[in-house]
Amino acid sequence: MTVEECHVMVFPWLAFGHMLPFLELSKKLAENGIKISFVSTPRNLERLPSIPDSLSDNIKLVEIILPKVDGLPENCEATIDIQQEETQYLKKAYDNLQASFEKLLQNDPPNVILIDFSPYWVPKIAAKFGVSTAFFSVYTAATLAYMGPPDELRWGHRRKTPEDFTVPPDWFTFPSIVSHRPDYAPTMLRNLYVPDESGKSSGQRISTIIEGCQFVAIRSCKEFEGEYIDLLQELYKKPVLPIGILPPEQKIEDVADSSWSKTFRWLDTKRSNSVLFVGFGSEYKMPIIQVHELAYGLELSGFEFIWILQKPKGVDSSELLPSNFEISVFDKGVVCLGWAPQMDILAHPSIGGCLFHSGWGTIIESLGFGHPLILMPMVADQGLCAKLLVEKGIGYEVPRNEDGSFTRDMVAESVKLVMESREGEKIREKASQMQSVFCDHNLQNNYISYFIHYLQRFNRTESTSQD
Repeated sequence: MTVEECHVMVFPWLAFGHMLPFLELSKKLAENGIKISFVSTPRNLERLPSIPDSLSDNIKLVEIILPKVDGLPENCEATIDIQQEETQYLKKAYDNLQASFEKLLQNDPPNVILIDFSPYWVPKIAAKFGVSTAFFSVYTAATLAYMGPPDELRWGHRRKTPEDFTVPPDWFTFPSIVSHRPDYAPTMLRNLYVPDESGKSSGQRISTIIEGCQFVAIRSCKEFEGEYIDLLQELYKKPVLPIGILPPEQKIEDVADSSWSKTFRWLDTKRSNSVLFVGFGSEYKMPIIQVHELAYGLELSGFEFIWILQKPKGVDSSELLPSNFEISVFDKGVVCLGWAPQMDILAHPSIGGCLFHSGWGTIIESLGFGHPLILMPMVADQGLCAKLLVEKGIGYEVPRNEDGSFTRDMVAESVKLVMESREGEKIREKASQMQSVFCDHNLQNNYISYFIHYLQRFNRTESTSQD
């Protein structure tokens, strides 16, 4: 089978932290002549970045209508639209796409479907049409390895209490610190093993997908976490292919005449490596009390900063920051509400470190510029990513109270440690060295090339076996 004959369907979970990596992989494959059907709901497809004209013939956006379910607010089609406790209803609506998805395969069956962690029902439907499936993980290999093999994901034979999640699992075959904080461990246990309103737990979903798919592709590379990738293949007992980290193209936009020109002129006045980037992504809705404590911590640190802040639902803009905060940090800090050109900011020579939620996507962007990382994980896999970065010596995790809260002093001391202290010098040096991996597009593109060759060989083998 030639590349031009290969048709890949991609079906990400309804979160932009998932859809965007699926889109990046789609573009990489389309650049090499592979036909892509990118399946999602209408509103999500409208909100995706535009596809380059040069790839428009090879990437087809395919709409699938999200059914209404009780508990899911009107016109909410992604996690960014809802509160965290409403995610279970989004999963329920997502599961109700089964009949519509089957119709897509009847009309235009692909050679392979790349699916996310959630649609456990796809492999069974795909098998009706002789279509192969692969699990494409946007999580690190360390995160998946920590969650365990399929039987552990489904039944939890070896981890039964929250305390079991606060230490590395016993199936790790090498020294590791990857584990959850005690305050988050009960949430991890519940998410993996307790079915929500959709009727399935996350562990049940992932285990069914791993067992039903033909191979696993993962957004990672051997140079960063090779030991975890190798372990994952042992745990899954099927091929696990790193497809590279999908680094964003560092095409810095011209912001001179944009609404951001004032902010970038402010950055231009600052010394090299002196400004702290602060951002917690668009998904996490930080409670107002934490927003205020973080603000006081930034002020207390004494460092100049640029803070990309998402306004929590129901909070008036006038109440978002502590009283007189912006006056107190005048000329030392810039607070930007809503969307920001994050890559342009991270690329600015004045940026010297990042304080953020430890999401894998932002880690990739930050290390592409060699920035040392100050880690404040909040939800999901972020705590595991933070431990992996600490393990690698390229980040420092802000200490927490027993209940997971943090104080302004914890924030300030962590910022000072990473940005200027002698203790943080090794972190700064190792983070800078990471550019040789995270900014090497030739290295990362080699993973894509290998993946394409694998797809071709795999499809030829599958076709022969079906004949």
